[in-house]
Amino acid sequence: MMNCDPVTGACLLPELDTATSVKPTLRQGLAVRYVGDPMCSWCWGISPTVKVLADFCAAEGIAFSITMGGLRAGGGDPWSPQFKDFLRNEWQHIAKVTGQPFGFTLLEAPHFNYDTEPACRAVATVKLLQAKHNLPEAVVLQFFSAIQQKFYVEGQDTTKLDFYAEICLRLGLDVVEFNALFESPEAKQAVHQEFVRCRQWGVRSFPTILLERNGEMSALAVGMVKADQLLTALKHAIAA
Repeated sequence: MMNCDPVTGACLLPELDTATSVKPTLRQGLAVRYVGDPMCSWCWGISPTVKVLADFCAAEGIAFSITMGGLRAGGGDPWSPQFKDFLRNEWQHIAKVTGQPFGFTLLEAPHFNYDTEPACRAVATVKLLQAKHNLPEAVVLQFFSAIQQKFYVEGQDTTKLDFYAEICLRLGLDVVEFNALFESPEAKQAVHQEFVRCRQWGVRSFPTILLERNGEMSALAVGMVKADQLLTALKHAIAA
């Protein structure tokens, strides 16, 4: 079962074998790295903050990127009354703290595997499409946020491929191309590398927001944070 701290608003992630993976090449200069998971409930809670952050970075010429963390890649928890009660209580608490909307129809489903890998892989797939077609970088966060909305509010199943079709159409992505790439070894390897990367950066819970300066990482925020607090921390860090 997920280990989420209701006080800090951070969800701990499991260990992952990184022995066979290559280290990522980090950009020089200044960049903000948001590390999360579309199915991390606190990541949905701070979604408005992340949008403000991304807009600020775009306006200030600061590189902004999202790295998938694989909160529950592979799933595995029994879809039991106890697990559903845990989720219901967690979502109600986050809704109260953040004001973000939650629907609870998913909890009425007789079966569901809370596997976050497909949703993370979908975002990694969009990153590949963005690079291939030179699409606006903002499409990645838009896709990420659309997954969150459709999962947390509408209660749709992220493990089904057709979950992503409407989002692709809305964002002008080719559904056939997305589907083929989503199922490819390239996308599966890409998302696994992101899982590894976040751990190599020392991230142990979501959401985490990092500042990269000349290849060196420092944490701007871990867990729940308001937009004004985050921007203040970022401005101070940049000025330092």
